Amino acid sequence: MADKSKILVIGATGYIGKYIVKASAKAGHPTFALVRESSASNPEKSQLFESFKSSGVTLVYGDIYDHNSLVKAIKEVDIVISTVGAEQLADQVKIIAAIKEAGNVKRFLPSEFGTNVDLVEAVEPAASLFGLKANIRRVIEAEGIPYTLVASYGFAGYFLHNLGQPNETVPPRDKVVILGDGNPKGVLVDEEDIAIYTIKAVEDPRTLNKTLYLRPPANTLSFNEIVSLWEKKIDKTLEKIYVPEDQVLKNIQESTFPLNLILSIGHATFVKGDASIFKTEDPSGVDATELYPDVKYTTVDEYLGRFV
Repeated sequence: MADKSKILVIGATGYIGKYIVKASAKAGHPTFALVRESSASNPEKSQLFESFKSSGVTLVYGDIYDHNSLVKAIKEVDIVISTVGAEQLADQVKIIAAIKEAGNVKRFLPSEFGTNVDLVEAVEPAASLFGLKANIRRVIEAEGIPYTLVASYGFAGYFLHNLGQPNETVPPRDKVVILGDGNPKGVLVDEEDIAIYTIKAVEDPRTLNKTLYLRPPANTLSFNEIVSLWEKKIDKTLEKIYVPEDQVLKNIQESTFPLNLILSIGHATFVKGDASIFKTEDPSGVDATELYPDVKYTTVDEYLGRFV
């Protein structure tokens, strides 16, 4: 473990953060989770904190809005990974300022874990969300901080549990609503796999100042292909309701948060096919499955099997 980089995860109790923390500890990195003191006494999070500690993770009390505590925490580590949620994306400038003051960080991974925001074609409100991430990229570059950007595309847990059907909790067995014509390919990656690939990349010289693309071949699928996999699982043909792009855009405009955000991300993914714009148009991009062929990632087909 002495040879492994020390990693600080900011946003450790968030959706993707908890996976990153666990993957870091499992890989043998001395792992630190930045935790607000108010969160430490939250009974809803006590089980998560206990699982962290049982994995050898060190809880560090601090807050991105408390500069001194943030600098102190960062000085203890080599790598900083931010997994903060959408409401704190812009505030990552505070993490960047603390990294600059600390002066010891070998790599910073900002809270990306989605599409490549410099290449995506999106409508509001997704456009503003992606814009916040793009702005943080520019600040990192301007400050000369070593970085890796993780373009993990879609979270399998978000989409596959209901095949993207709003307000549903299980995959449909009768009919399915499909955005657009269902043909553009998206990418869905199991959250545990996202974390594994991320941790493999943190001290890899091949990913320094690059975008790490997570595009597992078996998980690069169109909406139609995903539905077809599900139909084979349940041995049944679903009624398919296709929503033309102009209607998708209308639905986005007429919906309130968070549905409008979900739909706008779905539009970018499965109508515009943002996942098809990747390494070929980004000379600084590298492919995770090519760099780490030893990772046995969970396929979409396998993931869907959990719901049969």
